[in-house]
Amino acid sequence: MTEPFRIILASASPRRHALLREAGVEFEIVESCVEEDFDPSLAPEAVACELAARKALHVASGLSGQRVLVIGADTIVAVDVAGAARILGKPESEVEAAEMLRMLSSSRHRVITGVSVVDCSRGSHETAFERTWVTMRVLTPNEVEGYVASGEWRGKAGGYAIQENADKFVTQLEEGGFDNVVGLPVERTLSMLRAQGALLA
Repeated sequence: MTEPFRIILASASPRRHALLREAGVEFEIVESCVEEDFDPSLAPEAVACELAARKALHVASGLSGQRVLVIGADTIVAVDVAGAARILGKPESEVEAAEMLRMLSSSRHRVITGVSVVDCSRGSHETAFERTWVTMRVLTPNEVEGYVASGEWRGKAGGYAIQENADKFVTQLEEGGFDNVVGLPVERTLSMLRAQGALLA
């Protein structure tokens, strides 16, 4: 009988951990400490996929030949500014968080999560993305200031957490799901794991 795959999530994100556990997946956590720099000329979808693959491949590099599937994921926010896509990662300061929120106020922007699954036993990998269009209402200066003061923006792409208090700013989601905005498109991830041979409920 073929040994079942171990599954490793290459992410320190507690939100991704929770989403995968809620889906009934047994997995280990190994944080991938890679640089998240990217070519700004790339489309946002390509950036999310590149960063997800980079994370998964980094963790998988030490597991060559083992029956292990490594999941890498990266979420970015992209908003059109002057006709061009501006990619927003995780703000590094209160000033940057406020700037991002003002940029997203009254916008219809994209939240894109790239997902990469590496089969360490074969050295193969698959990468895909899910995109959710998020419509955000106008935010008042007091709302921006209050949200930044709450600290909820820390570690969140685009400077907001829809699964926490920022849901009151959002009026509509289109195309992708809520879980994708949180940080992991669960059904897409499960489908990718099954395609690589994982035995899931």
